Amino acid sequence: MILDLLFPNRCTHCNRITDPEFLVCDLCFSQIHFTHYNYFENNPIKEKCSLFFPVENAFALIQFEEESLSRKIVHELKYKSREKVGKIIAGWTAERLDFKNEKPDLLVSVPLHSKKLKERGYNQLHLFTETLSLFYDIPFDHQLIKRNHYSKAQALKDKKHRLESINTFSVTKPVTGKHILLIDDVFTTGNTVSSVAWEILNAGNNKVSVLVMAEDV
Repeated sequence: MILDLLFPNRCTHCNRITDPEFLVCDLCFSQIHFTHYNYFENNPIKEKCSLFFPVENAFALIQFEEESLSRKIVHELKYKSREKVGKIIAGWTAERLDFKNEKPDLLVSVPLHSKKLKERGYNQLHLFTETLSLFYDIPFDHQLIKRNHYSKAQALKDKKHRLESINTFSVTKPVTGKHILLIDDVFTTGNTVSSVAWEILNAGNNKVSVLVMAEDV
C-alpha cells in the first residue's frame, strides 16, 4: 500500500497515474490499434503465413507501427523487464479471440535460447501463453520446441540476417496428430514463425495455427 503511494502505477504512454492492473490509462487505450481480424477467415496475417507454410488459422492482436503506442507496449514486455505486460495483453486477446468449438490442442510459444533466457530472466511469451491456457482451458508446452542457436534480438538485426534460419529450431519430443497454436510476439518477416512451424509440421501429422501479439505493418 505504501509502495503504491510512493511509486504509483503510471500509464505507459502519457505517464498519468492509473489503476495498478492497467497498462495504459483510459484516454490512451483508444490509441492502441487493434486489428479486429477474424481468426477463422482470411486476413493479412494468415495471408502472410500462407506464403511460407500451410497454416490453418491466424490472428494478430495489434498493429506494430513505427512510433506507435502498440510498439511501445511490446517493447515494455520484451526489453524493460515488465513480464506482467504479457498477462495484460493476454486479457486483451481473450476479449477478442473466440475459438468457438475449434480450439487447438496445444499452445506452443517461440522459445528463447538458454543464454538469452538467462540474460533477460524470463521469456516474454510464457506468462502470455500461460494466461491464455487458463482462460481457454488449452494445455501449453514450453519445452516442445528448442532454439538451437543464440542470436541477437530481431529488432537489432538487418533484414538480411533476419532471413537466415537454417536449423534454428528443433522439436524435442514426439508430437503427432495435434493442432498446435504457435505463439510469437511480433510478426515481421515471418522467418521465425515459419521456421518453428515447419519443425512442427515435419514432426508428424500436425496442423499449425498462429497467434501473434503484434503484426509489423
